Parts: sequence; C-alpha cells; structure tokens
Amino acid sequence: MAISANLVQHPGMRMGRFLWAIALLLVSTAAFAVPPAPGDYRLDGGPDVVGGLRLSKDGRFEYWLIAGALDEQAKGRWEQKDQNIRLFTEPKPKPPIFTVGAQVKEDTAPFTLLVTWPNGEGIGGVDFRIGFDHGEPATGYTQYYGWSQSPDDTRTPLWVELVEPIHAIISPRYAIDAAKGNKLTFILTPNDLGTVDFDGATVEATESGLVLHRREGDMPFSKAKR
Repeated sequence: MAISANLVQHPGMRMGRFLWAIALLLVSTAAFAVPPAPGDYRLDGGPDVVGGLRLSKDGRFEYWLIAGALDEQAKGRWEQKDQNIRLFTEPKPKPPIFTVGAQVKEDTAPFTLLVTWPNGEGIGGVDFRIGFDHGEPATGYTQYYGWSQSPDDTRTPLWVELVEPIHAIISPRYAIDAAKGNKLTFILTPNDLGTVDFDGATVEATESGLVLHRREGDMPFSKAKR
C-alpha cells in the first residue's frame, strides 16, 4: 500500500514544527498580556442594557449601568495588578439595610406586613417569606400598602424574611411575636443604594476591549468609538 510522503516526516522536522507552533502561541499570548488601556468603554449588553466604564489616566474610574429597573454607578480609583487592573470604589459605599419599624396589636385585624422607606412611603415589590406554626411558609411580594394574611388562614406567623430583588438586598430572619403585634412594619433605609462596592474587582484586557469580573458575572466592554 502506498503511503503519502506528507505523512512520513523526519522526527526533527516534526519537532521543529512543534516548537514553531509553540513560539507563535507565546507571541500571540504576549500580544494581549497587557493591562487595559485608559479610555472610555461601552458595555456589550442586550437591547435593554446599557453601561459604560471610563478609565482615566490619573488612576480614577467611573462606572454606570442601566438594566431595566436596575441602575448602578460607582466612582473611585484603579491600580495595576500584574497584567490586569483592580477597581476600588471611593468613598466606600454604605449598603442599604432593613430594620424593624412599628409593631401594632389589633385583635380584629389580620396579620399585616408593610415595608416602607424611612419617610413612611410604602414600597411595592419586596419579596417575603413567612413561616408559621405549621404548614409550608407563605411567599409573595408586598404592594405599596403592604400585604395581609387571608382571613381563612388561621395559622400563627413565627418569622419573616425580606428581599428587595432588584438590588438583591436581603434581610435577616425576623422572629414574630403575634401576641405583641400583628401589624408589622419594616423600614428599608437606602443609604448608598445603587452604588457598587468594587473592592478589588479585576478588569482584564481582551482583543476587543476589556472584561470586568464580578461576583454576579463577567461584563464585556468594547472600546468606545469617538
């Protein structure tokens, strides 16, 4: 059977080609192993997502994002770390927090849950999970006027957990003493709501721009066109 000459090569030729391929790979890798360059970058998002990242030559940065009902922003400094850079929000933002508000006892009223801003304005769309003395927990979300337990549900609530889903603000589990109060108010203090706490988040250069690595996922950016 005839064997093609292309398939029969001297071992030295094969080793030479292998080393040449490795050299090309190292050169290609080195070409992109550089820190992201200062400048303006735009987020490569979907039709309902826009955002940007500005890396200034003086070591400062600005970040912003609009994704549906979510608005984010941050400012601070960046510093080089090896072949990447790290972002640090300054000043360090104070996170939003849930706290316990008024607890009122009304014997003729159903168990009621209300979440408000510090000014007393009700907040709709806050997810809740309520545990009872028996049966499965109840889940749902608040309206601006709160949420009330059905009169047909005679169970006694024992605890409640709250989540503001847009910014992923999670409360601790609050114990409920129904003998002391069946109309419960919780207050969401926004503090620096929407300000991202970049505490060393890595920004890596790519062929088309850069990628911001976050706990929530990677965010690719392209160099903005002037």
